[in-house]
Amino acid sequence: MKPTALPAKKAGIIFLWLLAWQAVSLSVHNSIILVGPLEVIRALWVQAAMADFWKTIALSFGKISLGFLLAFGSGILAGGAAWRFPLLKDLLEPLISLIKSVPVASFVILALIWVGSENLSVFIAFLVVFPIIYINTIAGFMSTDPKLLEMARVFRMQGKKKLLYIYRPALRPYLISGCRVALGMGWKSGVAAEVIGVPSHSIGEKLYMAKIYLSTADLFAWTLVIIVISALFEKFFLWLLSLAQEV
Repeated sequence: MKPTALPAKKAGIIFLWLLAWQAVSLSVHNSIILVGPLEVIRALWVQAAMADFWKTIALSFGKISLGFLLAFGSGILAGGAAWRFPLLKDLLEPLISLIKSVPVASFVILALIWVGSENLSVFIAFLVVFPIIYINTIAGFMSTDPKLLEMARVFRMQGKKKLLYIYRPALRPYLISGCRVALGMGWKSGVAAEVIGVPSHSIGEKLYMAKIYLSTADLFAWTLVIIVISALFEKFFLWLLSLAQEV
């Protein structure tokens, strides 16, 4: 298949699903239960004309992205330290297992007491992303080719050069794989925390209000916003990782 045919094929598949969605919504004929894509686009257009729409996106994006970036940096540092010092890894293992096992809803309720609703999405996004990055960092360091390490010892390569030319290539695929999962999980958990905490000027607040007023079109419109922002942020961050590999 020609490369130019792939986008056309994907567009055709998406168009067919949109037609099916519109047909089901027309058959249901109840805007509370299900709305069609045209109603969603109309609701999104109305929302986009309001200044509060962009402020809401900016605040939610900033908080959830901050939580992800803090977890990304902390996860790499903690994972590297745990790989270097096995005792630290043993000490952190129960904590990491606890964070992975406890439901996000439980953490959200506790976080409401600890940090309040305004910083809730930052804390929850950090809590969800950190174990993923931490585990993948350890796996990346452990996957380093021992022959390359032996060569580095023979030629007495400095620690910075080993980190740059040996450990970094081994770590990169694990970080990319972890980020693909962590970015989606971070956004889902961050918005879910906002729905529970209902901080002002947040996407979670808009979803909650859409539920209160039974505005299914607004609910779908804000869900579409979440999907688009999450996808764009994922592509941008993975692009930055690819640039870091070239440096």
